[in-house]
Amino acid sequence: MLKTYQKYVVQNFLSKFFSITLIFFALTIILGSLEEITFLKNLDRHFLYPYFLTFLNAPITLFEIFPFIILLSTQFLFYSLNKQNELDLFKTNGLTNLKIIKIIFLLSVFIGIFNVIIFYNLASNLKFYYSNIKNTLSDDNKYLAMVTKSGLWIKDEIDGKKYIIKSNLIKDNFISKTVINEFDNDFNLIRVIQSDKIDIKNNYWVIYNPMITKDNLTEFQNENLILQTNFNYEKITKIFSNITTLDINKLFDLKKDYEKLGYSSDEIYMQLLRLLSVPALYGILVIVASIIMFSMPKKMSMIFQITIGFLVSIIIYYLIFFSTSLGTGGKIPLEMSIIFPLLILSIICTIGLVSINEK
Repeated sequence: MLKTYQKYVVQNFLSKFFSITLIFFALTIILGSLEEITFLKNLDRHFLYPYFLTFLNAPITLFEIFPFIILLSTQFLFYSLNKQNELDLFKTNGLTNLKIIKIIFLLSVFIGIFNVIIFYNLASNLKFYYSNIKNTLSDDNKYLAMVTKSGLWIKDEIDGKKYIIKSNLIKDNFISKTVINEFDNDFNLIRVIQSDKIDIKNNYWVIYNPMITKDNLTEFQNENLILQTNFNYEKITKIFSNITTLDINKLFDLKKDYEKLGYSSDEIYMQLLRLLSVPALYGILVIVASIIMFSMPKKMSMIFQITIGFLVSIIIYYLIFFSTSLGTGGKIPLEMSIIFPLLILSIICTIGLVSINEK
């Protein structure tokens, strides 16, 4: 059962958190609508369609902004408490600064858990729906690549021919155990090409020792076959990198499929680690914002305090970005790339909390 002062702090923080969230959501809708209107300007769609697409894409964008919203909410909370001298009132009743920070810290961790388990799964599914709609409206709809439990599948169309490509393995610039079905525009089968090794470094695939079946006759070729496509290794990996369209269960399933295919699942593993670290990051940002606010003179303007918080959040963002880049680049273990910035921030927060407790 929460005590009266705990309820007051929780309600005050949540009020500011939801208010700031609504502001950022509105900004996301406005800015996103401009992009969607530009995308749909040459298509015959209802005038509300751009806003519908923006609404589908906005939640996942908001999820990425939540750490900054947590930091701002904490700053506004302490500014309000300072302005109304409520912190002094708390102190006279035996409530230390650390007790107040503890309440917000635990609340932010709970928000983080909720955002990962509920909000992220909802937002990623909406993003998946959004991506599918955009794909159907795009000229690239005829060029598709996806990974399933049975392997890598590619749908391609070039020079009046259609291709359905299935491969069991992908590693470096090569795909292995591949079957290429070539059709005409009416989907009449022209030939089937099979190969154990295909170089897909660029758009002109080099098919080694192909086995070609045409008109029910199969022949082996000792010479390599060149096949022009709309895909190369880099393009395929970029397609796979859009993991924000996948909820947590789909991330685990895709990780298994990638490993079965022989394709690196590091990026998916990194995304899962990021999601796992979200509650801890929220809690750390609450402490960072508290240190900023308690380190500032009470008479300092709110704009200056928010500016300092904004600059600090940028530094934290680049610290995390730099660390994760080292992880994805193989310089440090993936787990360490997530833990290291949180560890550094935790040490700084511990030092700051000692100073706050003395005030």
